[in-house]
Amino acid sequence: MTGLTTRRVGVFAVLVAAVAVAAVVSAGIGQNPVPLGQVIGSLLHHLHVPAGPLPDQTGEETLWSVRFPRVVLALLVGAALATAGAVLQGVFANPLADPGVIGVSSGAAAGAATVIAIGGLGVAGYAVAGGAFAAGMVTTSIVYVFARSGGRTEVVTLILTGIAVNAFAGGVIAWCTFRATPTARDQIVFWQLGSLNRATWSQVYLVAPFVAVGLVAALLLARRIDLLSLGEYSASHLGVDVERLRRYAVVVVAVLTAAAVSFCGIILFVGLVIPHLMRLLVGPRHATLIPASALAGALLLTITDLGARTLVGYADLPLGMLTSLVGGPAFLLLLRRSMRGGRP
Repeated sequence: MTGLTTRRVGVFAVLVAAVAVAAVVSAGIGQNPVPLGQVIGSLLHHLHVPAGPLPDQTGEETLWSVRFPRVVLALLVGAALATAGAVLQGVFANPLADPGVIGVSSGAAAGAATVIAIGGLGVAGYAVAGGAFAAGMVTTSIVYVFARSGGRTEVVTLILTGIAVNAFAGGVIAWCTFRATPTARDQIVFWQLGSLNRATWSQVYLVAPFVAVGLVAALLLARRIDLLSLGEYSASHLGVDVERLRRYAVVVVAVLTAAAVSFCGIILFVGLVIPHLMRLLVGPRHATLIPASALAGALLLTITDLGARTLVGYADLPLGMLTSLVGGPAFLLLLRRSMRGGRP
C-alpha cells in the first residue's frame, strides 16, 4: 500500500475504535454510573452473547431507557451533520460552506419555534420535531429556487439567499419568542441551543432511516463531486450534469440536517469543522472523506454530549454551546494553517 492509503486505513481504524470506546464509556458515566464491564456485559447480553457481569435492574434501566438512546442519537446526529458539511463544501467548492448556509437549520428552528409558540408545551415532542423537519425542507427549497439564475445555481447567489432567509427565520424565531408564554419561551430558547436530554428509542427509530439514506446518497454522489472539483467545464465534458448534481446534493444535505436537528435543536460547527479536519487526514477524495467525516462527527458529538451532562453536576448544558466553544477555536486554527500553506 502507498503511504497515503496506509494513513487512510490507520485513520479509519482509529476512528472506528474511538467511536466504539466513546459510546461504551459515555453510556456508563452519569449520575447513576455503571461500571464499564457491566456496560459491555449488558450489550453482549442483548446481542445474545452471554459474557461478562450484568448490571442490576436499576443499572439496566438506566442504560437502555436513558443512556443508550442518547448515545445512539448523538452518533446519528454527529454523522449526519458532518456528512452534510462534507457534501456541501465539495459540491460548491467552498470550504466555508455549512448546512446552515442553505437555511435548513434556521428554517427548522423557525418551524419548531412556531409550533411551540402556537401550542405551548401541549404539542411538544413529535409535533415540534415534525414542524422543524418540514420547515427545514421548505426553507431549503426556497433558498434553492431563489438561487437559480439562467437555469443554473450560482454559488454566490445561493450563499446570499441563504443569508437573507436565515435573517428572516431569525425574525420569525424572535417574534415567536416574544409572543410565547414564559414556559414555551424557555423551551424555544433551549431548543435553539441544542440538547439530547430527551432522547428516546422512538426518536432514534425515526431519525436513523433518514440518516442512513442520506449517507448512502452522499456516497453515491462522491465520484461526481470529485469530478466537479476539476471545474464545471471539465466536469461537464466528463459526463457530469452539474446542475442536477447540485440539486441532488442540496436535497441530501437538507434531509440529513433536518433529520439531525428535528429532535435535538441547532448544533453548530460540526458540519463546518469536521470535514476540514478529515480532509487534512485522509485527503480530498469524497469516497473516503464522507465516511471519515461521518465517523469523526459521530465521535465529536458523543464526547461533547458526555461533557454536556457531566461537566456541571445535576445540570444538562446546551450541546450547541459546547460545540461552538470547541468548534470556533478549532476552525480558527485550521484557517490559520490554511493561510500558511496547508490544504483545508
